[in-house]
Amino acid sequence: MIDLRDYDIVVVEEQILRMYNDFPFRKPACPELLKCRKRIINNKVLAHLEEILPDLIEFNDAMTAALRELYVRAKTAWENLGKLRDLGESVELTAKCYLSYNYPELHPVQGDDREDLWDALCDFDFNPLYRDGVNRPSLSYPGCLSFDEWIGMTCPPPNWNEGLDRVLTKDLHLTIAFHNLFEHMNFAITDFIYVRHFETEINVEIDKKLV
Repeated sequence: MIDLRDYDIVVVEEQILRMYNDFPFRKPACPELLKCRKRIINNKVLAHLEEILPDLIEFNDAMTAALRELYVRAKTAWENLGKLRDLGESVELTAKCYLSYNYPELHPVQGDDREDLWDALCDFDFNPLYRDGVNRPSLSYPGCLSFDEWIGMTCPPPNWNEGLDRVLTKDLHLTIAFHNLFEHMNFAITDFIYVRHFETEINVEIDKKLV
């Protein structure tokens, strides 16, 4: 069993929560604390990757399904905007996917402070690359990619498993969204692999011409 509440992790998380709740003085230092926490947890967990592999697979599958559903909705919305585009209006559509707003119920560590910690992890000021969601670039029209292109499945080999055991993860088809969360954002791997629900948004901007 991987211990996610050892002394080093608890101390860093307590400091993160103190600074997160100490607005407006929290912002300059908290990103570095989040990175420190991520390194500690990932170093501990990745030494026993086989223990979390089933959850990692379920997460990647659930996120891919959420991204596919968002892709279909966005494409349908764009097609429904065809009349405006035919009239010469400048129309832009963007679609984004985020981790659940709520702390994962499946996470092995639960407690009264977990929701506050989750809020800190999902704060765009601390995770600037997370501002556009799990996938970068965000889905956009006009000029949209195919679904497989958008999730990085057209790059050989179609598996974004950098930083993980290549043998254990060689056939998982991890998406670029997984790579973004794991490599580029301030989430530890055990923060997001227990997420099964996702929040999506579709934004439409219309630059109406004035006659």
